[in-house]
Amino acid sequence: MTKSNSKWVVGHKVSFHDTTGDYDLTIIETPPQVQGPPPHTHKFYKESFIIIEGEMEFFVNGTIKTLKAGEVLDIPPNTLHTFENKGNKTCKFANIHSPKGFRDFFIEMGISDEEPDAHIKSVSQEVIENVMQSAESFDMHIKM
Repeated sequence: MTKSNSKWVVGHKVSFHDTTGDYDLTIIETPPQVQGPPPHTHKFYKESFIIIEGEMEFFVNGTIKTLKAGEVLDIPPNTLHTFENKGNKTCKFANIHSPKGFRDFFIEMGISDEEPDAHIKSVSQEVIENVMQSAESFDMHIKM
């Protein structure tokens, strides 16, 4: 049996894909009515979102944008952003961070999808507090 390459991270199923380039690639599935991370910036990372299925509402520097399947959003460093699936269907999207390194955040903060109740455990108060305390060490600067 092969080991899963997916983890639940604060309510989102994150699947990891190895790359040869200087970027991290994940496919993320966000169930309906699930919020993304708190509004945050990255000092060093560029981030891109490519919607595969469903739609996602993004908050970017005070502006709200809804992206649907086939649409792309690029987030340069030092840009305040977050997202939320306000729809009634799961949103599946590719998420890219460049340069490589942010994948470590998902790996360290996530709960293996092989663990019973991983989705529920990923949004426990203990996990959320750990994410908030560890975020800056992964170049995720939370703005409350």
